[in-house]
Amino acid sequence: MSHDFTDTIFGDEAERPTPSSRREIHGRRRKPPRRRGRWVVLLVAVALIGGAGYGAYSVVGPVIGGLAGGSSEEDLDFDGPGEGQVEVVVASGNTGEEIATILRDAGVTKSRTAYLEAAAADPQAAAGIQPGTYVMREEMRGADAFQVLVDPGNRVAERVTIREGLWVDETFALLSESTGIPVEDYEAAAEDPEALGLPDAADGELEGWLFPASYEFGDETSAADQLSRMIEGTVSALEDAGVEQSDRMRVLTIASIVEGEVNGDADRAKVARVILNRLEGGPPSYGLLQMDSTVHFVAQERGRAGTTDEQRSSDSPYNTYRAEGLPPGPINSPGAASIEAAADPEEGDWVYFVAVNPDTGETKFASTDAEHQANVAEFQQWCRENRDRC
Repeated sequence: MSHDFTDTIFGDEAERPTPSSRREIHGRRRKPPRRRGRWVVLLVAVALIGGAGYGAYSVVGPVIGGLAGGSSEEDLDFDGPGEGQVEVVVASGNTGEEIATILRDAGVTKSRTAYLEAAAADPQAAAGIQPGTYVMREEMRGADAFQVLVDPGNRVAERVTIREGLWVDETFALLSESTGIPVEDYEAAAEDPEALGLPDAADGELEGWLFPASYEFGDETSAADQLSRMIEGTVSALEDAGVEQSDRMRVLTIASIVEGEVNGDADRAKVARVILNRLEGGPPSYGLLQMDSTVHFVAQERGRAGTTDEQRSSDSPYNTYRAEGLPPGPINSPGAASIEAAADPEEGDWVYFVAVNPDTGETKFASTDAEHQANVAEFQQWCRENRDRC
């Protein structure tokens, strides 16, 4: 993230003088030459120490405030100690300025500057702030809010890890087990996808949109708020992969198939290419993906490496042995690696792949039927040795 030094100097956008307000501040005594000179000297000083971050702010902030006739300390900070309670979530990777914005927007601090000044006074402690959920008061002094965040013991949430490739029902069960919130509450929240922030392209279906990651939810975090955060995670992953909004469902659906078919990261981009090659139509696939993971989704069955004739005969639109093209939507919640693979597949002419050893995840790719049949023979040998898993 680029660093706008004026953000650190002036804190809030509302606190930073606009060009017009600066002219108004200095317009009462019309001595342009002298006033300009003072700003030039100041800007030179800022340039010399601009890389110092919080330290720079602590050095030049009061000086700028005096020159600009800026807000007093009372204008930028609450008296404290604060009242009520509010949950504040610090996400992994949040910068100091982002935390300052979170606190201000939650009503914990009066301004971003109030927090930034406290952080500038102890940059080592500021660098050690841990992600998590913190219960804080509204209208706290910036220094008091900072002291809450630098103590990891103040985090109040249980950590829950949602692994890649889970179905919605499995995710609800895992969340309920960790948070104590009934599964029915998650199901009820899912009935209002608009309130959750689910993109319109999802057509009201959460499948695929609950991002797999580790989360910390406070005791007061509702089922709806938890699901909203997970949806935000998927949207962020799609944006990070450079996926256009109009292409999200296609990429997410491909990513979910990749997630269901592959164990290791090394083969994800290759499997994504196989999917695209088979979608082109014509021999040998004629537009049929023929992916076992889609059949497992229809059957809601896990633990088997293959599929049965009966399962493959299902008339579900998700059964890619019978239905051409991509399924109507994602078949699980893919992780960032699968999303990236679907957004940027590896180049190749493969139209087949098979995991010849599901235990190790070893996967072989082929561009001809003869090559594929040789690989299938290896898989069948594994099945003969592991009959209860095929």
